[in-house]
Amino acid sequence: MDDLASRLADVDARITDAARAAGRDPSGLTRIVVTKFHDASIVEELYRLGVRDVGENRQQELTQKAEAIGPLDGLRWHFIGQAQTNKARAIRSAASVVHSVDRDRLADALDAAGDDGATDLDVLLQVNLTADPGRGGVQPGGLAALAEHVAGCRTLRVRGVMGVAPLDEDPAAAFERLRVCSERLRGIVPDATWISAGMTADFAEAIAAGATHLRIGSAITGPRPPRG
Repeated sequence: MDDLASRLADVDARITDAARAAGRDPSGLTRIVVTKFHDASIVEELYRLGVRDVGENRQQELTQKAEAIGPLDGLRWHFIGQAQTNKARAIRSAASVVHSVDRDRLADALDAAGDDGATDLDVLLQVNLTADPGRGGVQPGGLAALAEHVAGCRTLRVRGVMGVAPLDEDPAAAFERLRVCSERLRGIVPDATWISAGMTADFAEAIAAGATHLRIGSAITGPRPPRG
């Protein structure tokens, strides 16, 4: 636990430094700790250390951990991985935010999973920042049409955009494209101000480009345990 606390404090200090270097207020950033492959107990430890935003890439892990831990006051689960439409109900039942909406069918499935009277689900539109059309995310040219569609979903609330910088490119350039996409989105949904970008290796560049939500895993949680 001491190591976890030290890593968390170190990353938070680096986030603060990066924000100040970019002329931004660190309090305007949300740090999401990605606990992929770790035991549910790490989420409880993080919660005791003050963490309130945690992320998962896989629906099975999200569901398992959320059920194992149960409700904790103020804890928000972020689903940040690629989602299948047949997992939409399970994702919605556990997650407070879904970062990876990239097609109409997924938005419709998440919307349909909202029961009458359910709290609106916060969603971000994932943009493909690579040249590979097979990667997750809508192509930038398709963002406006996707935004119009998702904005019309009864129980979804469009909060912003999400992107992953390509490994073979300067992340600053990729995040600048995401910033432009964010501006386009705000022309359709004015209050969709979130930009989910930046991981362990590139969160400083993401902050400089305007990221509001950072998805950081092993720099805080430590090496991922081997999968059984």
